[in-house]
Amino acid sequence: MADAHYELPELAALYDIDSGWSEDRAFYLDLAGAEPSRVLEIGCGTGLVSRAMAARGHRVTGLDPARAMLDSGRRAPHGDRVHWIEATAQDFSLADRFDLIFMTGHAFQVLLEDDDVSNALTNIRRHLAPRGVFAFETRNPVLRWEAIFHTTGTLATETGPVPVQWRVLWRRGDIIRFDTHYQLADGERISESTLRFMPLDRLTELLIATGFDVSAIFGDWDRSAFDPATSREIIVLATNPA
Repeated sequence: MADAHYELPELAALYDIDSGWSEDRAFYLDLAGAEPSRVLEIGCGTGLVSRAMAARGHRVTGLDPARAMLDSGRRAPHGDRVHWIEATAQDFSLADRFDLIFMTGHAFQVLLEDDDVSNALTNIRRHLAPRGVFAFETRNPVLRWEAIFHTTGTLATETGPVPVQWRVLWRRGDIIRFDTHYQLADGERISESTLRFMPLDRLTELLIATGFDVSAIFGDWDRSAFDPATSREIIVLATNPA
């Protein structure tokens, strides 16, 4: 089941304010290229990137398990140009084959078990055209995410500021559980999230085991090299060889 901040309509409406356009979104938009291509975004949320790609003429499918996010995306600018699907990375089944499949917003990290990752990767590769690219990012697990995630902020909405607090509940191995507190005008909403921070070596093993070629690993959105000690991101480009 998706987290409350994806399922509750009042929280889904805040998503693009909390996670607006940024350099990571621009990275994926550029990956689609200039010529029209077949694109699938998994964990698309409101489809911020999907809608931007569709506006450029790409044939885009946006897939997410949270209906409230998909509904928000349909109503947003260029939402009528995206084909929306309610499903997960492990269980979707489409007739199309795609030139680019991507997951942004650290959506890959909701895959908590090796079986979840393997099933998702196998399904994704099955939907990629030959030489098609699967692109995604995950956070570098060596950094102290317990401290990074423990923070506060304010979302500026049309109806006034919404204070937000993130609190880490626990870390067990490469799994971190945290909650997010939204102070809305009619009361507090709390959403709990669980993410996996997978080491690069294990991630590479699972990609190769499911038939991918790992074509690039970056440590930042400017395509700089991944530094195991300091990079915040592990940004992966994997290719379907056949």
